[in-house]
Amino acid sequence: MKTQVRSILALAVAAAIAPAAHAEIAIDVINGSEISLEGLMQADGNWYHNDRADLNAASPPGRDGADTEFDMRRSEVILKGKGGRFDWTLGFDGKANKWLDANIKWKLGTNYVMAGQYKQPNSLEELTSTRHNDFISKAMVTNLFGVARRTGVAYGDDKTNWGYNISYFGRELTRNLAQGPGFGGRVYWAPVLQPGNVFHLGLSAVDFDADQVGAPDSSRLRVRPDADLATTRLIDTGNIANADRQRTFGVEAAWIGGPFKVQSEYMRSRVSRTTSAPDFTGDSWYVYGVWNLTGETWGYKAGLPTTNLPDEPSSGMWQLGVRYDATDLNDGVIKGGEEKNVTLGVNWYYRSNFKFMLNYVKINSDKYLASAGREVSDDPSIVEARAQFYW
Repeated sequence: MKTQVRSILALAVAAAIAPAAHAEIAIDVINGSEISLEGLMQADGNWYHNDRADLNAASPPGRDGADTEFDMRRSEVILKGKGGRFDWTLGFDGKANKWLDANIKWKLGTNYVMAGQYKQPNSLEELTSTRHNDFISKAMVTNLFGVARRTGVAYGDDKTNWGYNISYFGRELTRNLAQGPGFGGRVYWAPVLQPGNVFHLGLSAVDFDADQVGAPDSSRLRVRPDADLATTRLIDTGNIANADRQRTFGVEAAWIGGPFKVQSEYMRSRVSRTTSAPDFTGDSWYVYGVWNLTGETWGYKAGLPTTNLPDEPSSGMWQLGVRYDATDLNDGVIKGGEEKNVTLGVNWYYRSNFKFMLNYVKINSDKYLASAGREVSDDPSIVEARAQFYW
């Protein structure tokens, strides 16, 4: 696998020398619907400086416990149809072996009805296109409480500077992944909306049945330390038995001022229980800033910041970013732990189809260990790199 990934990285670098391709491949027009093909490939490398726990422990099979790890992160192919009253999407990730967006949208002016599998309306960072995430790993709050893709039915409206979405959902389309029926909604407003000058606010909520695959009526909250390839979680509630429902509320904000962007989210989640055992409540948040060194700004569409192409394709767009995110999974007798991370990043968008990322993550975590009879700190650091090709 490591040899394969190194080859992919080399090919990506070599391909960067070639002329830029189109953002998507047009296939045909059928009954007024423009059919196109999109794709995304990401190859990651992680270098761990462990403190106590082995962040690359030999699980799942194939991991050797070494301080470095290389792997494909995503290998996505997406077929889309746009035009007329209906848009549709069908996507699959060959790396994860799972369905992505697989839905049809009926457009009613700015309103729409959508059915199938789609991202649920409760996370600004999760709803943003993965190819344009500002850091290699999404923040802990997103990975913990972002419901992501589920099958369901949604109704929404996207005006110029405000909109909303309400959704009823079930399990993921791919079996043996996330499940538990529920509902959610998100509303956003941009009181300032001008080219290069945007202020965004949003509220969201989801409520769903706590039902893990293979462990019905239970919930477990845990998160990787801002490293997608890590196999160890430093904070983990363990299984919360007799769980009934999980309810998450979120607030979000973003500001764009020319080449600068600041973004933040806070989510608080409660797991209610069917017995006299107390409910569990945890929370998480982040704030980050990104600076386009080459002067580009961002766009804004349907309640989400959008990343522009480089002004000068031959030299590309350079970005610097810094993020602070924190999570608290301690509540009463459940000692899931606390974690606070600082991430420094540099991104290079080259031409229309390539992106290279480098992150440094410093972690500070504390978790109660029964064997020690006290809270124990674990403060590792990680260097992460990503090569990305998309069209």
